[in-house]
Amino acid sequence: MNIGELPPNIEEHDAIILFDGVCKICNVWSRFIIKYDSHRRFKLASVQSEEGQKVLDHFGFPTDNVQTMLYIVGNNAYQQSDAFLMVMSKLGYPWKLLSVLFLIPRSIRNWFYDRIALNRYAIFGRYDYCKLPAADHSDRYLQSKLKSEI
Repeated sequence: MNIGELPPNIEEHDAIILFDGVCKICNVWSRFIIKYDSHRRFKLASVQSEEGQKVLDHFGFPTDNVQTMLYIVGNNAYQQSDAFLMVMSKLGYPWKLLSVLFLIPRSIRNWFYDRIALNRYAIFGRYDYCKLPAADHSDRYLQSKLKSEI
């Protein structure tokens, strides 16, 4: 989805991963990105954060019940299996080998993705609150421009 103007707090070449901050598997995902994104290509934002809410609203996604991870590059938003595979393709080997899954039709990929996403709390559990990033990883998270200028 491309809507023309850039979302709040995002520059043209930024690569942002929005994830559910209370979902345990989503938090594992964010730690995985921090560990294996050695080139620091990605910034993260929970959908519950102020920055995440603004990005969701900008693209017209619901802000109260997000059922998919989003990958934002500039003014483009990708979701479901496309988002996951695009991120994996940027991580290098061996992770980028998962890109071969793009050969599977999107409807089939998304069906499998949705089985996990829609049942993630039941399968993996959830936190009672959105966990804050560790102090040594705070620069890996999307921040509002006002906060970063202070």
